[in-house]
Amino acid sequence: MKYLTKLMEQNRQWVEDTNKEKPGFFENLSKQQNPEYLWIGCSDSRVPANQILGLLPGDIFVHRNVANVVVHSDLNFLSVLQYAVDVLKVKHILVCGHYGCGGIKAATLNESHGLIDNWLRHVQDVHYKHKELLKPFDHGECEALAQGIDCKEQKHAVMCELNVVEQVINVAKTTVIQDAWQRGQKVMVHACVYALSNGLLQQIAFGVADNDEIEDFYDKALTSIQRNLYKAKM
Repeated sequence: MKYLTKLMEQNRQWVEDTNKEKPGFFENLSKQQNPEYLWIGCSDSRVPANQILGLLPGDIFVHRNVANVVVHSDLNFLSVLQYAVDVLKVKHILVCGHYGCGGIKAATLNESHGLIDNWLRHVQDVHYKHKELLKPFDHGECEALAQGIDCKEQKHAVMCELNVVEQVINVAKTTVIQDAWQRGQKVMVHACVYALSNGLLQQIAFGVADNDEIEDFYDKALTSIQRNLYKAKM
């Protein structure tokens, strides 16, 4: 289709419905952007930040990429983070993965999809780092089998959790967050995972508010993941 006729019509209908429900909404929205949250999520079309959290436009600043990866040399991400923290003064940063993530699956199974393989090397690094924890899934020795859960699917789910935890650490160690904490700015980083099957969001461990909490968060997050290792998550 050469013209986006259907989308344009849907947009006009949305504007009309919104104006009826909330008169003056767009006028007020255009005057300010004052979100308390930064969402670092996956590009997956099934994981829209505003809808999941029940927030309106203007309530959350968003950065998305395949498999919600945080890379210290990614100027796109760092620019978003710096603007969110230094300019918008967000109070909470949510790193949110989701079960059934295609990027996590490709990295875990070492599948090749072209250029994106380079990006997913960061997820494969997470896989390698936690290879001992994940070993039972590779050998079909996991307790999940006794519960009728496929070991490969369960491994992907656990990898989604491990990846989120590692990315929270990466966020916390950026110069942007380190500088913010050093000057006493209150900003907390959280690890979350979204379940496509039921729409529910869960937090892993607790939010990290300063350098003294990083190690404790990491230990508690891994303990939580190990404790729930064989529960159905998808």
